[in-house]
Amino acid sequence: MTQRINTVTNPEGKAASLLEAVKAALGATPNMFTTVATAPAALEGYLNLNSALQGGALEPKFKEKIALTVAGLNGCDYCASAHTFLGGKAGISEQELALNLEGKSEHAMCQAGLDFARKIVINRGHVSDADVQAVRDAGFSDERIVEIVAHVALNTMTNYFNEVFKTEIDFPAVNTGNVQKAA
Repeated sequence: MTQRINTVTNPEGKAASLLEAVKAALGATPNMFTTVATAPAALEGYLNLNSALQGGALEPKFKEKIALTVAGLNGCDYCASAHTFLGGKAGISEQELALNLEGKSEHAMCQAGLDFARKIVINRGHVSDADVQAVRDAGFSDERIVEIVAHVALNTMTNYFNEVFKTEIDFPAVNTGNVQKAA
């Protein structure tokens, strides 16, 4: 399918400065960023929340695992591809990355966090007291639980964006076709 809106190829003003920052941080400007740059305020909002969360309490590898779990549930091949690539660069094994896409992990504490993230997506935020207590009992502080919710929201936004606009995948492609989706 053809991408539904064009990427920004000659950015000006705020879009130009934001995309320059992306390129400086990543070494490239992936299609998602050049497409979101169509609305510089949306790109700025995404980058600001993403930047704030990078300095948070969750480990970088776990953030990639959340991103893969959410991408799998939402059926976003772009984000599944991007975060499989980024997770691999972060040192996550191929087997663990494949499990994460299905909301699973080889590690018990990580599995508890991914279970919570899955429940947030599947139940559209309507989790139970027992769900919150289970992730606490697994060793997650309230700060880290709040950040899980924030990462689910951030990744859901990019999943929806990439699915609405059919962003062209510019990472090694990963298909979410066999992953169970959220209803």
